[in-house]
Amino acid sequence: MKHLLLFVLFFALTKVYGQDPAIHLIPQPAEIQQSAGNFLFTKTTTIGFNSKDSRKAAEMFADKLNIAAGISLNAREDKGAAVQFNINKVPVEKIGKEGYTLISTPESVVISANEAAGLFYGMQTLFQLLPKEIESKTAMNITWTVPAVKITDYPRFGWRGIMLDVSRNFFSKEDVKKYIDEIAQFKFNTFHWHLTDDNGWRIEIKSLPKLTEVGAWRVQRFGQFGQRAVPKPGEAATVGGFYTQTDIKEIVQYALDRNVTIVPEIDVPGHSMAAIASYPELSCTKDPSTKVNPGSNFSEWYKDGTFKMMVDNTLNPSDEKVYEFLDKVFTEVAALFPNPYIHVGGDECYKGFWTSDPGCQALMKKLNLTKPEELQAYFMKRVETILKAKGKKLIGWDEILEGGLGPDASVMSWRGIKGGIDAAKLGHYVVMTPTTFAYLDYQQGEATIEPPIYSGLRLKKCYSYEPIPDGVDPKYILGGGGNLWTEQVSTFHHAEYMVWPRGWALSEDFWSPKEGKNWENFAQRVEKQFDRSALAGINFSQAIYDAIITVQSKDGKMTINLESEMPGLDIFYSFDGSMPNTFSTKYSSPFDLPEGPVTLRVVTYRNGKQTGHLITLKPEDLKKRS
Repeated sequence: MKHLLLFVLFFALTKVYGQDPAIHLIPQPAEIQQSAGNFLFTKTTTIGFNSKDSRKAAEMFADKLNIAAGISLNAREDKGAAVQFNINKVPVEKIGKEGYTLISTPESVVISANEAAGLFYGMQTLFQLLPKEIESKTAMNITWTVPAVKITDYPRFGWRGIMLDVSRNFFSKEDVKKYIDEIAQFKFNTFHWHLTDDNGWRIEIKSLPKLTEVGAWRVQRFGQFGQRAVPKPGEAATVGGFYTQTDIKEIVQYALDRNVTIVPEIDVPGHSMAAIASYPELSCTKDPSTKVNPGSNFSEWYKDGTFKMMVDNTLNPSDEKVYEFLDKVFTEVAALFPNPYIHVGGDECYKGFWTSDPGCQALMKKLNLTKPEELQAYFMKRVETILKAKGKKLIGWDEILEGGLGPDASVMSWRGIKGGIDAAKLGHYVVMTPTTFAYLDYQQGEATIEPPIYSGLRLKKCYSYEPIPDGVDPKYILGGGGNLWTEQVSTFHHAEYMVWPRGWALSEDFWSPKEGKNWENFAQRVEKQFDRSALAGINFSQAIYDAIITVQSKDGKMTINLESEMPGLDIFYSFDGSMPNTFSTKYSSPFDLPEGPVTLRVVTYRNGKQTGHLITLKPEDLKKRS
């Protein structure tokens, strides 16, 4: 009887939190219960909506289903349709503004929400309940059913973001729209758009035409960022691009139709080389030879985290013309983006040119400032005043805490979680985007086979993230975001590879109840999503299948430990020069590597089929790893 009760309890919990094995939703709903039977879509299925606010979701659903199923269903105002999208006449407090209920039976499918955003998310869940072929761009001759379920769902956080850096590499308007489609599918509601930096200014400012005439273009270079040659005198700048204000308006509306708010970032006072190349008088050095950086190295970083800039990429905080410039920029930016926040960067601002500038030193003396960090705080408070005059709120990276923060500023914590903790304890709102859990430009698998970058972040660690730090009042944590910097990402195909599946993990971190998170269950759902994404033409990483190799060295011996993120894989290895497969030694426990110039080869299998990449570590690789 005791064992029977435990089984019943386990079954009930998996129904509510873990999802039925036949259902593979990402992010996981707050509550889900499955019943017997399925709802069948046919050529005569009716799709209805009950108000103008529910119309868009119903039409978007019909459009996608028609393409994949090769049918012609029309959504219409109808309170008795078989598939129904309803705005609640009396709001249901539990589900809030973005939540929904989805009830499917063999007779009907009804999605209800308090607002249109909830219907949009309910629609995304309904797509995931349908067969994977719903993602096909051509008609598929299959049976279109959804299981009978009852789902009550709502987000844990109000800010669920993904950032795309379009300064380091420019992405077309079509790419940006596709990015918005992809993040909205997994219930992200904030697109953080990093529009300006040292490597390109990407937004048209009509009152300052040089920003895009000059700042949007750089010389052609290939190879690793940080290792490229500097621009030559007279060399034509031909690589880049920018978004016109017409483009911006189109993208903003496209995002709003998908319940995505865009937070634009204009990165100041550092990371401003593209602006300074356009208007050199904005910097302390006023160097007319300043060029948009093509990925060449212009800084020295030291082990203690400090750095030195060899080229001035920082606006001059003592020059009133800088604030006139910023007023023009933010006047036009504010008019384009309805979202209340504008991100102003504030990160990695080198202050060495300020310390030797007479104007900056005079201003510090006048204001009784003792360190340059206080000068940046003065700059940021001036910027906040400009934004307030335009009805906007300031948000910036956690460096804006240094020297003092404006009273209404919000913080994005990227250098770990400390900045977020400090800001929240000071009563400021925080978005958590720490490198340790949310930097999507980091390698996601074995370093010797992944595209090269200086750090790594695996899917499992992304999934383990808890955005609310211990000891912090949750009301100050708006939510979280994942950041895709693009120094090493030049194509949209590559951008997708870096975001997915780690973006799926973050979507669950920010949407789902933390009590229901389970890595093994999530890993199964990731595999099913791979199939869906492949049909949708979306690129993704499969590093989850690769072996993880760690090396310990003691008394002249190397001990090898092998594991994998994906549960249930078999790991085979060799160090005799042969290529490992199912005939090789199967890993069961840590082993000592023989002495000598030994090369280790490792590969993963499941059910006799290779799943992961072959990993080859030569003697010098093993020594570095130990």
